[in-house]
Amino acid sequence: MSYRRLQINVLQGGLIVSASEPIKNVGLFGHGGAGKTTFAEALLYASGAITRMGNVEQGNTTTDFDEEEIKRNISINCALASVDWKGTHVIFVDTPGYADFVGDAISVASVIDAACFVVSGVDGVEVQTEIMWDTVASLSIPRVIFVSKLDRERSSFDRVIDDARDTFGDNIVALMLPIGEEHDFSGVVNLLNGKAFSPAGQGASDEIPVPAMMADAVAEGRDALTEAVAETDDTLLEKYLEEGELSFEEITTGLKNAVRSGKIVPVLCGAAPTGIGIAEFLDFVNNVLPLPEENSDIVGTLPGKEEEATRRRSEDEAMCSLVFKTLADPYVGKLTYFRVFSGVFKADSVVLNSTHGKTERVGQIYRVTGKEQSSVPQLVAGEIGALAKLSLTFTGDTLCDKDKPIVLPRIEYPATVMSLTVAPKTKGDEDKLSTALGRLREEDPMLTVHRDTEVNQTIISGAGETHIDVAVEKMRRKFGVDVLTDLPLIPYKETIRKGIESEGKHKKQTGGHGQFGHVFLRIEPRKRGEGFEFEDKIVGGAIPRQYIPGTEKGVIEAMREGPLAGYPLVDVKVTLYDGSFHAVDSSEMAFKLAASKSIRDGVARCDPVLLEPIMDVEVTVRDQFMGEVIGDLNSKRGRISGMQPKGKMQVVSAQVPLGEMRRYSIDLRSITGGRGVFKMDFSHYEEVPDHSAQKIIEQAKKERENS
Repeated sequence: MSYRRLQINVLQGGLIVSASEPIKNVGLFGHGGAGKTTFAEALLYASGAITRMGNVEQGNTTTDFDEEEIKRNISINCALASVDWKGTHVIFVDTPGYADFVGDAISVASVIDAACFVVSGVDGVEVQTEIMWDTVASLSIPRVIFVSKLDRERSSFDRVIDDARDTFGDNIVALMLPIGEEHDFSGVVNLLNGKAFSPAGQGASDEIPVPAMMADAVAEGRDALTEAVAETDDTLLEKYLEEGELSFEEITTGLKNAVRSGKIVPVLCGAAPTGIGIAEFLDFVNNVLPLPEENSDIVGTLPGKEEEATRRRSEDEAMCSLVFKTLADPYVGKLTYFRVFSGVFKADSVVLNSTHGKTERVGQIYRVTGKEQSSVPQLVAGEIGALAKLSLTFTGDTLCDKDKPIVLPRIEYPATVMSLTVAPKTKGDEDKLSTALGRLREEDPMLTVHRDTEVNQTIISGAGETHIDVAVEKMRRKFGVDVLTDLPLIPYKETIRKGIESEGKHKKQTGGHGQFGHVFLRIEPRKRGEGFEFEDKIVGGAIPRQYIPGTEKGVIEAMREGPLAGYPLVDVKVTLYDGSFHAVDSSEMAFKLAASKSIRDGVARCDPVLLEPIMDVEVTVRDQFMGEVIGDLNSKRGRISGMQPKGKMQVVSAQVPLGEMRRYSIDLRSITGGRGVFKMDFSHYEEVPDHSAQKIIEQAKKERENS
């Protein structure tokens, strides 16, 4: 049985439940600027959900309602766009297309039943489309492509089809053909039934004759579609080979099964502002894309165990749901977006947050379109909605029936690629800053915040410069905290190349008891990454046992500042092998000071060197940018370790010092015009070349003098 959305109407204070309807959830993905938000607006308008289409440039679209989205003319958050079309309730989820805000797109991929990739007819398949395609494909979610902007100059449907096949494979199959090109684009031909349509007002289409000049193209397209469908099913293929054709019903059923299994990715087309292809796309969603229960069962684990647990996507099952988005507001509180996978989620109830093992009281439940909310008594399996003011629940958490718990897989996000320090402009705002950072972290799992105690800095990390800029602006606008940002200090370290033996003596007589500690230390280099080791080799009572811990403390404290630039010493072995003491004047503190002196004097004679963090970097760009990207990485002292083709993109692998990568998101955007992405992870520490080390040492000395 299909999932049903209860139709609630209020009449004379009572609830009347009318006929129910099937539910479908479709995520809208694609590169920034491909036209997703305008496409969502056109879907809302065609269905009658809105009476007037908004415009991204004018800042009045339904799904881009955040102040920062309006100011920047880009999508920053995912947003719901719910429509009712010919008896089906469809929840479209518009997602950001820029790499800086990929976290929301990844979250949405975890809660949808089908994905529509909006591809610009002008620009073709771009890098963020590829990245999200891989994410969606890994989740076995059915996909469809909608080629947008075919009314623009330099647009080409055929070029995009070729582009998509080169990038994603031969299962890309045209389901529509455009009538006309660029400014002459006027309608579409549906290859399933061979009929042509042009828009005729809000949500309506007129059937028109197929242009005579397109007869051959339509026949070829229908043959290609029929053959593609036949090849996905042995029974259909046998009939097709024997009879040379399939019935309309066989093609339609075969297409639906092939889309659901991922064997075919159909391509539709249109132009959102003029409504071309919009009604036809909605018909396709109704007729071809799967209902929730047609997808596989939900698989999770039992709380605290590795034992598998499953749920059928049915209202008759115990309730389970996944939180995929959190919006924090200092005035109205927290709004939590979630998808119900099974059962019925009721308002004014107690549910289990199985991720954290705590119960959560639920108040009102809302259906949402854009920023508009409507309170409902419940949501059923397949629906997406929102909850207000949950105190224990965050993005990625599972909410379920407390009597039949299940933990759904956590949403996995990529590592951050850019970091800045943050500090309040106004002294005394430290607590406000801490609160704001905590709320932002709840809202955006792609933001990380940590305190670097070595350099006494609070560091915020994100997916790029714009990502962090938006977070800083939210702190000011939502939480009243103005902050100063800067590049974080690079965590350089120091080590030694050779070993020596060093004596350290602390002797002081000030009247009464004096101070006396005397040690001999052997200082040796260790292999890179092996860390610090202290070894006690005192024999014969040269130093009493109670002074050994103080000696080790003195060594550790002295190693906090190396001799070159004051960075921590690492990968060093220190052996305490001899010394002497005074029966009256010796103390743990005296031996601590003696050991520190021995280290400070000794490491300066151990051929000290500066170490820098090296990052594993992967840059994904088109061929045309390869030369400039490689040249730029080389100029950053990078070592290119490989180049791998990925579709029509190239993945450049390199190892680059972190000090050269702090603003790489800006550099890469400049090189590629925003059509490149990268990721980086810490690899290891290695010696800084002499010419670079000297600059770093001199800068560190200046900073110490000025502090």
